[in-house]
Amino acid sequence: MSHPPRICVIGSQISICDSRTALDQLDERLRQGGGGYVCFTNAHAAVTGRHDARLRAVTNDSLLSVADGMSVYWLARLKGASNIGHVAGPDFMPLALTRFADRQHFFYGSTPEVLAALVAALRTHIPGINICGTLSPPFRPLTPIETADMCRQILQSGAQFVWVGLGAPKQEFWMSEVWQSLQPAILLGVGAAFDFHAGTVRRAPRPWRLVGTEWLYRLFQEPRRLWKRYLVTNILFIYYSFRDAFSRRRDKPA
Repeated sequence: MSHPPRICVIGSQISICDSRTALDQLDERLRQGGGGYVCFTNAHAAVTGRHDARLRAVTNDSLLSVADGMSVYWLARLKGASNIGHVAGPDFMPLALTRFADRQHFFYGSTPEVLAALVAALRTHIPGINICGTLSPPFRPLTPIETADMCRQILQSGAQFVWVGLGAPKQEFWMSEVWQSLQPAILLGVGAAFDFHAGTVRRAPRPWRLVGTEWLYRLFQEPRRLWKRYLVTNILFIYYSFRDAFSRRRDKPA
């Protein structure tokens, strides 16, 4: 199976696929045994990548980089990707866990309390799910020895899927750093999906999500922590979108 083509959204190469195609890609990758990592790209990640060549390379070198944010999805469609889907991490996670319930799933990130609540919720809602381990890393940069030890624990668990909830861009950098060490596992950076499915953070109601204002709902929940991330990056996303549309240097990083 060939990889889906990609389209450039302010410098980030986004996979032109929907959730079903992404699931099929994971299925094929599991059979091949090559491993890899999946990025769920929203406006914040795209804008950060615009200024950070390292993050941009991580996104563009991924197995898949799907349109997690509605703004990324809409811009890709405006640029001609009519068959792209909106593939939000919190929505994709239960789809994949259900389809691959018999595979071995490992959860990396967040706190022990959130991980315990997440595992309990998943075992309730997805009977028979195979969860082979969890790991809550310290909230600080890891030493090379610590990274190697955590990778060893994940490998020993037999994980085929490693769900990563470190938040962007920390999870993207971590996945890029360790994915080859964790082959043949596939890593998926789903961020706040851990909290949503654990029930520790309330997700925006579906109407908010459908019109692309989930970010605003989250901003109301945590204004002091998220105001810069959402307000500033959303404005910059719009600016770069128009700038690229009317510039001869279309889609070139700033």
